[in-house]
Amino acid sequence: MRPFSSSPKAPANPKDQAEQIENQILDRKPASSEDSSPLSAITKMMQGDQPSSSSSRVRSDYARLAESLEADMMRNPYADRAPPHHLHVYCHKHNTILTLTRPNGNPLMSLGTGQIGFRKGGRAGFDPAYQLSSHVMSQIQERGYLMEIKRLEVIFRGFGKGREAFTKVLLGNEGRNIRGLVSRVTDSTRVKFGGTRSRKVRRLG
Repeated sequence: MRPFSSSPKAPANPKDQAEQIENQILDRKPASSEDSSPLSAITKMMQGDQPSSSSSRVRSDYARLAESLEADMMRNPYADRAPPHHLHVYCHKHNTILTLTRPNGNPLMSLGTGQIGFRKGGRAGFDPAYQLSSHVMSQIQERGYLMEIKRLEVIFRGFGKGREAFTKVLLGNEGRNIRGLVSRVTDSTRVKFGGTRSRKVRRLG
């Protein structure tokens, strides 16, 4: 056995050994467990003690976090972090279909004018679409979806008469509990650039 040595014993853990070498190179003292915790640094700051290196580091981290949050709020002042539900309004010239989906795309409800009593040619037009939109608004409230929906994105598709009918219902008395949840209105109507030849135009008479 060797006599007592003056050199410090190297730590068995390679991570501790690397930290000790880094402290020797930078000529700094290893931080104790009391000073390294953010809670102790905040406690010392509340007691009026001079901030140590760890407490100043915690304070600078908090300041940096506050600056990033403030910048994000200035960029999006009315942004809500909850993902929106989607209400798809498919306005075809022969029918109107409304589909409510979760943020991940899973459908909650999908109704067309045929499911409220209109048949064949009677499904097209303003009045069937208006009655369908009013029925869907009431179903959203009766099924309790308003408790789940935090934000709602309305997605239009097509330029049928159902688009105007749905807008009137949403802005009217039937949509008073739902229009406040609408955070975005988008249009996903298909627009063809070139592509295949269109079908022959139907001519009556």
